[in-house]
Amino acid sequence: MLDLSQVLALVIFVALFAAIIVGKVHRYVPALVAALLTILVVFLLVMRRPEAVASVLSLDQIAQRTFWFPGREHIEGYGVNWQTIIFIAGMMAMVEGMGGAGFFNWLCLSVAKLVKYRVVPIFVGFTLVSGFLSMFIGSITVLLFMTAVVIELARVLKLDPVPLIIAMIFAANTRGSTTLAGDPPNIIIGTSLGYTFGDFLVNTGVVAWIGILVALGFFYLVFRKSLVSGNEAAAFSGHYPDPAKAVADPFLFKVNSSIFLLTCVLLITHATTGLSVALIGVIGGGLSLAVAPRHATRVMKALDWRTLLFFVGLFVTVGGLEETGVLERLSQYIGDIARGNHGAVAPVILWLSAAISALVDNIPFAAAMVPVISGVAQTAGIALAPLAWALALGTDIGGNATPIGASANVVGTAIAEKQGYRITWGRYMKYAVPATVLVVGLCWGYLVLRYR
Repeated sequence: MLDLSQVLALVIFVALFAAIIVGKVHRYVPALVAALLTILVVFLLVMRRPEAVASVLSLDQIAQRTFWFPGREHIEGYGVNWQTIIFIAGMMAMVEGMGGAGFFNWLCLSVAKLVKYRVVPIFVGFTLVSGFLSMFIGSITVLLFMTAVVIELARVLKLDPVPLIIAMIFAANTRGSTTLAGDPPNIIIGTSLGYTFGDFLVNTGVVAWIGILVALGFFYLVFRKSLVSGNEAAAFSGHYPDPAKAVADPFLFKVNSSIFLLTCVLLITHATTGLSVALIGVIGGGLSLAVAPRHATRVMKALDWRTLLFFVGLFVTVGGLEETGVLERLSQYIGDIARGNHGAVAPVILWLSAAISALVDNIPFAAAMVPVISGVAQTAGIALAPLAWALALGTDIGGNATPIGASANVVGTAIAEKQGYRITWGRYMKYAVPATVLVVGLCWGYLVLRYR
């Protein structure tokens, strides 16, 4: 039987989830309201534990040396995950600098020019570029820039951009599961449980890359008619956009490209250098601001502050579940069930994560599940790693199935609709659901074979 504090913490979290699903206001609003209720009602009024507030906010960890230079030590994750928030904020600043210098437009147009503006190679090339970029920067940012370029190219080539937008969304979310920096759920999982960029690349990278190649083949088969007709139409188009004209400032373009490459190297080697992902985010964002101080105000204003506030509110609300013991009880319950069949736990987490992430935002689900799988591993006496990889693959890939399953989906479809290409739920799911089931099934086989 749950006590009053546990019931209230659970009700607040469920209400937050419901508000996010309804989507009447930006998700940062219900997240901050839920955080405030957790602090005032659960911690102070019912539990009467002011120290719980300080524990969940975890502001003191930012002042610790190990927060920035952990070396080979694992930074214990509890309450507000400042590693995630600071890293994402720094990457946002770096990406704004890259976008302002024309990096993304130049890259997309260069790929199109390289394949001589042929539709099928553009379809393959843009899908692969979308996935590659999503290994290092957020899939939301990738879709934000690439969707606009795809629509511009589609008008020049006289083709339907919707198949390519759907394929890019799928690639961005799926390949986002390959690295620590690929998607917010991965950042939460990695920073909370102590997994590195290399850990993700080795354990989820291979199967995710195979999955996207399988999905790319599927998308080609179902979209081949429109792609072939688009190829014929493209042959009659005379003028193509020049990649060089996408570069607004050649000097800033080169410098920001170098900063991006440096950040990628730091992420890949952070287990060796001992730098935390938060520090890497500060380095990437700080250098981007330093090289163009006159643009610093514009970049800071352009940061997605609402998403950062959403993360703060979400972590406090999940901290309420953790502080009151709700997640511990859930872990014990799942652990008791798992004792008889250890091999079934990871696949169950994979399919459960995929199913739930198809219907609701995968970020709060991942944040809530991290302490659960950690508790299950302890309670049932099983390895934590398979559960972590199952959670990462399930939340990232499962989010592909519906237009609201991940933030990248919402961004991509919204930009398309704004430009006159409305992607209905029916049209999106007709192609995305079979591809999602196909790739999640592939991941299921991978987990069973590797951890049986």
